Amino acid sequence: MTRMLRVLLVDDEPPALAGLRALLASHADVEIVGEALGGRAAIAAMASSAPDVVLLDVQMPEVDGFRVAEAALRLGGDAVPVIIFVTAFDAHAVRAFDVGAADYLLKPVETARFARALARARQVVCVADAAARARDLVRVLTAHAGTPSFDAPVVLPATARAFAVRVGTREVRVPADEIAWVEADDYCAVLHRHDGRRHVIRETLQALEKQLDSAAFVRVHRSALVRRSAIVALERHGLGQLHVVLRDGTRVGVSRSRQRAVAAAFRAGG
Repeated sequence: MTRMLRVLLVDDEPPALAGLRALLASHADVEIVGEALGGRAAIAAMASSAPDVVLLDVQMPEVDGFRVAEAALRLGGDAVPVIIFVTAFDAHAVRAFDVGAADYLLKPVETARFARALARARQVVCVADAAARARDLVRVLTAHAGTPSFDAPVVLPATARAFAVRVGTREVRVPADEIAWVEADDYCAVLHRHDGRRHVIRETLQALEKQLDSAAFVRVHRSALVRRSAIVALERHGLGQLHVVLRDGTRVGVSRSRQRAVAAAFRAGG
């Protein structure tokens, strides 16, 4: 039996929320787990209600839809919901897919178009559920067999030249030389590109470290890898704290145990 699709509705206007409820009324397999009047409430609701899908407005005061979508990505792993933007403005579509949205619907939303977007979201959720069940099965079998878990980092024989990431409904390739730094995010990692775009990838930081060129990247923290050539400065603070400063102004903390090695690499010209 198909499980209920848990949906969170987000808009800063009550009539818009009512419109979303009306669109969902004909879908028997949908459970509305919450409604949020604005971005701040949406971020709190995502953490507490664990939705599968978030129907999200873009232009909202204080915290807009993009910041909500970025907060969703930070949930990490299987907790990341499918984002469908529902907005009156068509100017933000490209940026929406850059933050991983599955679809972008324009108000007033056509019933058939909405149904297609929801069907696409169901497919994404079903794939994620199947992957989670497979991982659980592997853990059970591993525990009984006493063999190494399949969750262990995969060592690839050669340096990866690109990584496949999901952008909306598409899978695209991110060239390794466009990556400025990599940040751990639970069982996933976030690839930060030189141009500011970021992509969540379902790989651990340890697995990615073995795929990236060790001569080009340096581990600055157990949760971060940084391209050596992207570092433009070192910043020291009180109590022995050190940050590397990247070309775009991003500051990444350096753990105490790695400060000497990072400083030496910087002074040697990366």
